Amino acid sequence: MKAVILSGGKGTRLSEETQSRPKPLVEAGGQPLLWHIMQNYARFDVTEFIILVGYRGQQIRQYFADYWLHQSDVTFDLSAPEFTIHKIRSLPWKVTVIDTGLETQTGGRLAKIKDLLDEDFFLTYGDGVGDVDINQLLSCHKSGKGFATLTAVQPPARFGALVLTENAVTGFVEKPLGDGGWVNGGFFCLSPKVFEYLDDDSCSFEVDALPRIAQSGNLKAYKHHGFWQPVDTLRDLARLEEAIAAKRLPWI
Repeated sequence: MKAVILSGGKGTRLSEETQSRPKPLVEAGGQPLLWHIMQNYARFDVTEFIILVGYRGQQIRQYFADYWLHQSDVTFDLSAPEFTIHKIRSLPWKVTVIDTGLETQTGGRLAKIKDLLDEDFFLTYGDGVGDVDINQLLSCHKSGKGFATLTAVQPPARFGALVLTENAVTGFVEKPLGDGGWVNGGFFCLSPKVFEYLDDDSCSFEVDALPRIAQSGNLKAYKHHGFWQPVDTLRDLARLEEAIAAKRLPWI
């Protein structure tokens, strides 16, 4: 199966990092967010990717064009235009990068590759990292009715919580889960039937397509209880860096 990664947005809420590069190339632990997302898929032998780009998409193309060189041991002879590659740390991945326009919305981007997807596929965003069990997501998708499955997550609360006994503080809980509600974690498994719910470039997958699919009774949820971190702000990026440093991600 193929994994489609939406990587075309401008990332304005993380403008400190995205003024000069697309958000999927923002680094955490010395590697782009995009690399972390793809590594999680690769753990489950999903190694064929379609990257949908827009804002500064050429940089994403260049990242993959230069990937083998960046991961290699190289000797440069500065007296001549020559270099010797000693070892290439390659990956058995196939990556297709497609320009879907600067202002195109998520549903419009996906609609542009309808002809490339004739079987079930995965979809995710290029700015959210999680150790989602892709096999379990696929199993949930294939069981029972429905042609679209999203991953539901419980985000952490923004602030730490107090443990109170009457009016006395007896402890602290650091970043507990939120109010118990579930949100869309951005890892999907989809049938090509979703293309019937996508329109033109202004179509938002989240705002326009998903509610209609849900109303039709064909949207299911896989509950993920593990690590999940969207990266919308510098605070989010710092949390992801902490998780990487603590080796909470299985591909680190």
